[in-house]
Formats: sequence, C-alpha cells, structure tokens
Amino acid sequence: MDLNKRIDILDYLRGFALMGIILVNVGPLLEIRQPASDSTDFLYWKFLYLFVEGRFYTIFTFLFGIGFYIFITRANARGKNGYVLFLRRIAVLFLIGLVHVKFHPGEALTVYAISGLIILPFYKANKVMNLIFGGIMLFFLALFSIKIFMVVPLMLLGVAAGQYRIFENIPLKKTAVFTVMMFLLGVVGISYQAYYAPTQFGMKSEAISLQTERFFSIGIAIGPLVSAFYAGLLVLLLRFSFFQKLLSPLKSYGRLALTNYLCQTVFILLLGNRFHLFGNITYLQSLNLCLAIYIIQLIFSCVWLRYFRFGPIEWLWRMITYREIPPMRQ
Repeated sequence: MDLNKRIDILDYLRGFALMGIILVNVGPLLEIRQPASDSTDFLYWKFLYLFVEGRFYTIFTFLFGIGFYIFITRANARGKNGYVLFLRRIAVLFLIGLVHVKFHPGEALTVYAISGLIILPFYKANKVMNLIFGGIMLFFLALFSIKIFMVVPLMLLGVAAGQYRIFENIPLKKTAVFTVMMFLLGVVGISYQAYYAPTQFGMKSEAISLQTERFFSIGIAIGPLVSAFYAGLLVLLLRFSFFQKLLSPLKSYGRLALTNYLCQTVFILLLGNRFHLFGNITYLQSLNLCLAIYIIQLIFSCVWLRYFRFGPIEWLWRMITYREIPPMRQ
C-alpha cells in the first residue's frame, strides 16, 4: 500500500454520499411540513423515501470502515502506533459531534465515533470472518429495520473491503456482475416498498399509519441493496476518463467530507433563519435550497484544494490527532 497516495474512488464515493445525505437532512432541520396528498410535493417526498433516505448514509458509513482500516494500516507502516492515533482521532470526532448535535439532532458523528470504538478489535481479525460476520449481522438488523445498529456491520464490511484491498485494484467483471445483481435486488425491494407507499397524510387512520410505518421499515431494510447498486454503478462509470473529468468536482467535495458535512448544517440553519424557512418551506423548495448549497460547496472545494492540502476542519482534526501542525499549503 502506497503510504501517501489517496485512493481517488473513495473521494468520489464520499462526495456522492454527501450529496444524498443533505437531501434527507434538510427536512427535519427546517421542520418541513407534510405534503398535501396527490401534489407534486408529495411525489417528491415519495421519491426521497424510495431512492434517497437510507441509501446514502449507508455508503458514507461503509466508507468510514474502509477509512478506519487504511488509517491504522498506514500509521503502523510509518512506525507509529495506529491504535493510539485512531483512538485520538475518534475522540476528536466525538467532540465535534457533541457540538454538532446541538444544532443537528440525530447527526452521525457521535454514532460513528462510538461505532469505531466497537469495531476496533476487528482490525486484526481474519478478513473472511469480518466479511461473513458483518454480512450476517447486517442482514438480521436490516430485517428488523434497526437503522442505528446497522452502522456497526456496515463499518465492519468496510474494514473487510479494506482488508481485501478492493478499491486499490477494482476487478471490472466482478464489479459489473455485483452491480447488476444489486440492481435486480434493488428493483424488487423498491417495488415492494412502493406498494406500501402512503397515499395521503393527515388522517388518523390506524390502517394508514401501519401502511406508512411498513413503508419506512422496508426502506431501511433494502437500503444496503440500493446503496450497493449506486456505489457499484459509480465505480463502473469512473472506469471511463470522460466521467472522471465530468465528476471531478465530486472528488474534491469528498476530500473535504467533514468540512462539507458540517457546513451543510451551517448553510441550512443560516438560510433558514435569514429567510424564515422553518415550517414554511415545501420539500420541492428544499431541493432548490440543496442545489444552491451544492453549487457553493462544489466550487469552494475545487478552489480550496488548488491552494491547500486539507480542508479547514480536516486540518484541525489531523493536527489534534498527530499532535503536530501539518503543512497546509500545497
């Protein structure tokens, strides 16, 4: 493993995941009201819960597991104590999350830090065991739609992917077969979920409530399948130089993942306060807000990385982790 070389595909995937996460997070942050039945807003709401909710955080969580493995492996290869550095790293992440959660209830960083501590003993475990154990655990937790507990097996599968070095030498044929399989399973899963999609809101009917709950539960259960298809498709597209260039801003976006994730909350809350959006915005209008934030953050990420090696929050995170001031300029 090259100790200094970044694995570009992981940055593309992080950026891609972040773009989906904000579409879901903006709803509770701005207290978006329930859409009127049979409206365009209602159709977009169903689109979010069929194709976005539970799909992109899954990719982001899986990537955290890969990053966990790469971080410790490279630190050990440099003659440092990878375990100590990682513990310091997730301690900083936890503190950042504690601040962030005051503004964004339900945010992921504190959960990631705790889950990183849980999977630490698996770093030296056999890669086959990690793959099988992670897969079985994810399967059963998905069956019961226990979203928060699915973080641990997703990270563990990320560790296994790091051990197999999948993203350092991507097998094209296997990736294509995997992506097609996930597509077919995803189509079946989404079709099943769509069958239970609610047709109206605001009625206190027990049948409608049970149907809506079933709709959400199925969405959580099939999330990893749809996420795997999304990730596989992006990996295949990036085999072509055309898509590498076209999507290059996504790579910069992913390199500043922590900075951009936190700033998404900052932008949403600032704009919400400035324009009195809390409880006064529709789901479709929130999409326009997200598109504006995309443009700002993508441009910022590309320009920033022309002059600096790390994002501002990443630089601070790295400085505290290593207890030294890393060079910031390119």
